[in-house]
Amino acid sequence: MTEGGGLRVNKQIHRQKKRQSEREREICFFIMEVIRATLIFSSLLLTVLAQKPAVSIEPRTVAVKQDDTVSFRCRVTSGAQPVQLEWKRPNSQPLADNVKVGPDGSVLTIAFARPGNQGQYRCVATNAQGKGTSMATLTVKQPPKLRVTPASQVKVKVGGVTSLACHASGKPRPSITWFKQEAGRELVLVSTTTDTSVTAKVTVTAPQDGGTFVCRAQNKDGTSEEKVEVVVEGGAMEPKAAVDQTDMVAVEGQTVTMHCQATGFPTPVITWSKLRAPLPWQHKAEGGTLTLSNIGRQDSAPPYATTVPDRVTARRGDSMRVQCIAHGSHPISYRWTRVGGAAMSSGAKITKEGVLTIAQLKATDGGTYKCVATNHVGNSETLVAVTVRA
Repeated sequence: MTEGGGLRVNKQIHRQKKRQSEREREICFFIMEVIRATLIFSSLLLTVLAQKPAVSIEPRTVAVKQDDTVSFRCRVTSGAQPVQLEWKRPNSQPLADNVKVGPDGSVLTIAFARPGNQGQYRCVATNAQGKGTSMATLTVKQPPKLRVTPASQVKVKVGGVTSLACHASGKPRPSITWFKQEAGRELVLVSTTTDTSVTAKVTVTAPQDGGTFVCRAQNKDGTSEEKVEVVVEGGAMEPKAAVDQTDMVAVEGQTVTMHCQATGFPTPVITWSKLRAPLPWQHKAEGGTLTLSNIGRQDSAPPYATTVPDRVTARRGDSMRVQCIAHGSHPISYRWTRVGGAAMSSGAKITKEGVLTIAQLKATDGGTYKCVATNHVGNSETLVAVTVRA
């Protein structure tokens, strides 16, 4: 190898070593940057995880009417887990018996709110690093307060006069109205929106002038009322009741209102019930008005069957007629059979209205007959005993 060739080889080797050294430095710098970033991230992560909890409450402020139900939700927005949630009242007051906290402590529910529930509720979140709190405020709107004189009941003779006084307070000032309940209606006697009291004079000339008188005070926060029974001495009338519709057809999900009117003295008390079942829980009864909300098939009345007569005694050759009667939601279908599996008489006829007739009774027609009344809700059965004498 010549001297010039050896110099070129040495230079190439030198350049290769230089490039390799530069790559090593670059790799070392990259590794150091990765380690540095990892340390920074780990430091930030540890800082976040080591924080005491922070919480927020939704909603922060609520105003509800008395007897309404309201819930507050406490959310953990940051902080190291595990976090324990707790609800407290100011000055370490205990939670009322109508205040319930959910299983995980995040939801506080106040059922049928009353004035004593009003005030602040604090959600306290605790972890190993400390505590965080947030506050919510509940306002319970109170209906007006009223007082009537005389209270509950007053007796008046025919030809007499009595005064019913009602005093009400509240903010804003409530309107005050005296009215009389009459056959499911409210007959207004006197009303005021400017005074704190109002008096109704009741002149009794006949028994029907007595009855139930109601004072009602109302403002934007609610309604209060008190009743006074005016009893007329020296007369009475038997109560009579009537409904405006005996059969109603409605679509599922609708709201249905029924009206009952009653007359008599003293003023009859109107109550509602469902045939052989309790009233639906989504019902509202006020005087002679019954309202059913979000009705379904279960709100229909199942049939209740009876027979007229419930026992038949006849001679051979006589005719027989028995009516099966069913009360309930229409349409109602009827089916007659014989108990024990015996066949119906060849002369038996059954109408769609539930009437069973046999033109000429035979000795074999004696026995027990069953009528089954059916509608879309259910069915009901009733029995009639038939005796055929020679």
